Amino acid sequence: MTDFGFAKKVEYRTWTLCGTPEYIAPEILLNKGHGKSVDWWALGILIYEMLAGNPPFVDDDPMGIYQKILAGRINFPRYFDRHAKDLIRKLLTADITKRLGNLKNGVEDIKRHKWFAKIDWTKLYNREMRVPFVPEIRGMDNPHNFEAYPETTPDPPELDPLVDPFLPHFS
Repeated sequence: MTDFGFAKKVEYRTWTLCGTPEYIAPEILLNKGHGKSVDWWALGILIYEMLAGNPPFVDDDPMGIYQKILAGRINFPRYFDRHAKDLIRKLLTADITKRLGNLKNGVEDIKRHKWFAKIDWTKLYNREMRVPFVPEIRGMDNPHNFEAYPETTPDPPELDPLVDPFLPHFS
């Protein structure tokens, strides 16, 4: 999965702040400038979310999310595999000089991690691996492979009955 909506070629460092709050790395929040290390952080968040069903740092308010990211405490569900926990912890390391993927061996450190032990990266690259799950597709517009969520509609804004909504008003 990739979202290139805000893709940017970076030679060394950038100070751009954009993206989903739950995925923002500490170095972005601290405005230190950042490079590829933020992608390895986002991979850790993505793996956690795919295994748990929600990201590790959640709050109703983005500022609350940012505080949790900077605090760095990760609570893992009991069912998490120990190798998955280890990989996620190493990807969600605040110190970029110690973050997996950002070390001397780069992505090879991640590919060699025990959680990926059963992955044949050459077969994966050549599209020769069998996928673990093939969804049944009943048609292009059939949503049966997705969970149903109730539709919500926002509450309409409260209108002041003494103000004509079609006339400009000043406070």
